[in-house]
Amino acid sequence: MTGAEVLDIAREGIWTLLKVSGPLMLAGLGVGVAIALVQALTQIQEMTLVFVPKIFVIFLTMLLLLPFMAQSLETYMMLIMDHVVNG
Repeated sequence: MTGAEVLDIAREGIWTLLKVSGPLMLAGLGVGVAIALVQALTQIQEMTLVFVPKIFVIFLTMLLLLPFMAQSLETYMMLIMDHVVNG
């Protein structure tokens, strides 16, 4: 395996990581910003208020995107196994 192939596999791994984790992070970020805005407008300064909605939205997003996430990880795993089998 050449250095270029290793870099291609690493690049594909990082891209797969971003595709799988990106939507979850963006959903959590969106809920966090929305709740922070509500807290700033109402002057409610409860630190634990953000955790339950954020966990709920991330869990719901994960349920909705699970087929896409599994497909992305399967594609990457097939790429890795193809390189292992072919040497």
